[in-house]
Amino acid sequence: MDAELDKPGPDAPLLELRGIVKQFPGCLANDHVDLTIRKGEIHALLGENGAGKSTLVKIIYGVMKPDAGRILWNGQPAVIASPAQARALGIGMVFQHFSLFEALTVAENVALGLNSARQREGLERRIAEISARYGLPLAPERTVHDLSVGERQRIEIVRCLLQNPKLLIMDEPTSVLTPQEAQKLFVTLRRLRAEGCSILYISHKLEEVRALCETATIMRLGRVVAQCAPAEKSARELAELMIAAKLKEPDHNAKPAPAGPPRLVVNRLTIRSSQPFGTDLKDISFSVAGGEIFGIAGIAGNGQSELMDALSGETPAGSPANILLDGAPVGLERPAARRRRGGCFLPEERNGHGAVGPMTLAENGFLSAHVRGALQRFGLINARRTREFAARVIHAFDVRATGPQAEARSLSGGNLQKFLVGREVLQKPGVLVISQPTWGVDAGAAAAIYEALARLAATGTAIVLISQDLDEILLLCDRIAVIAAGRLSPAMPVQEASLETIGLLMGGAPEAQQDAAHALPA
Repeated sequence: MDAELDKPGPDAPLLELRGIVKQFPGCLANDHVDLTIRKGEIHALLGENGAGKSTLVKIIYGVMKPDAGRILWNGQPAVIASPAQARALGIGMVFQHFSLFEALTVAENVALGLNSARQREGLERRIAEISARYGLPLAPERTVHDLSVGERQRIEIVRCLLQNPKLLIMDEPTSVLTPQEAQKLFVTLRRLRAEGCSILYISHKLEEVRALCETATIMRLGRVVAQCAPAEKSARELAELMIAAKLKEPDHNAKPAPAGPPRLVVNRLTIRSSQPFGTDLKDISFSVAGGEIFGIAGIAGNGQSELMDALSGETPAGSPANILLDGAPVGLERPAARRRRGGCFLPEERNGHGAVGPMTLAENGFLSAHVRGALQRFGLINARRTREFAARVIHAFDVRATGPQAEARSLSGGNLQKFLVGREVLQKPGVLVISQPTWGVDAGAAAAIYEALARLAATGTAIVLISQDLDEILLLCDRIAVIAAGRLSPAMPVQEASLETIGLLMGGAPEAQQDAAHALPA
C-alpha cells in the first residue's frame, strides 16, 4: 500500500516528511513529525526556540540524519545524507546561525556552497548582480571576519539565490532588511513561487508570515501541534499557538513622558572604525533621560557595532566629554569603570561576545556582574554569591536550564538571550545599552524581554535600544533615530515616525533626513 502511495504523480508534494524522529541525550527534538510542502507553496514553520524547527530543517538539508521516519521528494523515497545531496536535489537553505568560514572572502564562502566548477564561473560578478537586484549589499572581496552579523546573513541569502533552488528554506531572512527591501524580497519570493519554487519560511515576525505564507505548521516541544492559514489568524493568535499560553502585552506606552536631566549624553562623537571595512562614526549626538527608551534603528553594518563599542567603553571616544554618564565624562573610561558608574551593556552577538559557550551560566554571570553584583572580594570570586546571582536570573527570567552550572552553549538561543538580558537587568543599571535584544528569539522569549525592559525603564533607568527590528522599536521606544553610514538622524517621537520615513532613513535618503528634522518637537 505504501508503494502505491509513493508513486509520483502531477499532484505529488514536492517534499513530504512522515513520522520524523530525532533524539539527543535528554531531549526528543522531533517526535514523529509530519510535514508536507507542495510545489509553488510558501509554507511557514513556526515555534518557539527549542520547539524542534532547527533540527527538522537540518534533517531536510542533510546536516542531520533522522533516527526514524521517511522523506519523500517528488513522491519518491529519498535519503538526504549531506548538504551537497540536498543541493543536488534542488534544496537551498539560509541558516539562522551561519555556516561561514571567517578567514575567507564573501566570494570564497559562496563558492563553497556551489556543487560544480561551472556554477563558480564569473562568481564575483554574479554575486554583485544578485546583491544589487535584491537589495542585499555585499562586496565579494571582503573577508567575513570583518562583517557584521547582518552582513553575514546576506551571504547566506545570496548563496541560495544563486542556485535557483526548487525548495528554498529561509530562516529569519528579513532581519537585516529595511521595510522597503523586505517588500522587494517578498516580491521576489512570490515570483519564485509563481515559477514553481516552494519556500519553507521560518520567521518570528508573525505579521510578515501572515502577509506572505499560505500555510503554517506550528511546532511545540518537538511535535506538530497545529496547521493553519496564517492570514486567517492574528499575530497574537499565532504566537499563543506557539507557546500554549496567553501573551501579556506591555502597557508602557501609556506612561508619561520622561522628565528630569538626561542620564546619558553623547556629544559630537566621531570615531574611526578599527575594522578595515568598518563604518566610521560621524558627529553623533543624542541624549536619553531616566525612564526613557531611546531606539536606534538601521541596517546592519552602518555603524551599530562601532557605536555599541564606543558606548560600552570597548573603544575609547575622542575625549572624556564625548560621552557623559549621569553627568560624569566617561569617554575615555573602560567598560569596568563605566559599570561602576551605573552603566550596563549587552552586545548583539550573544555567542562569544555576550557569553562564553563552554563556561557555566554562573561564570557568565560573573563576567559582567562582578562589579555591580559584588561577586568578588579581595580579588577572589565569591562562588556562593556568583551561583546565587545566576540562580536569581534563571528564576526571574524563566530560563530553561538545568541550573547555574549549565554551560551557556547547552541553552537554546532564546534561553541564552533571556539569561544575558536578565544578567544586565538584575544589576539595576542607571543606563542600559542593549543591541538586538530579541534577534533570533521566539515570541514568548521576546515578550518576556520586552516586559523586563519596560519595567526597568519604569524604575528610572535610561535605555538605549539598538535594533534592526522596527516592530520592537515602535512597540518599546519613546523616541527613535536612524543610523546610516555612521551618521545618526534627528530623533523623532515614536508616535510621529512612519514606516516609510524610517525605511528611507535606513537607506540614507536625504529627503527623509529633512522629514525627521521637521518631526522634532518645537
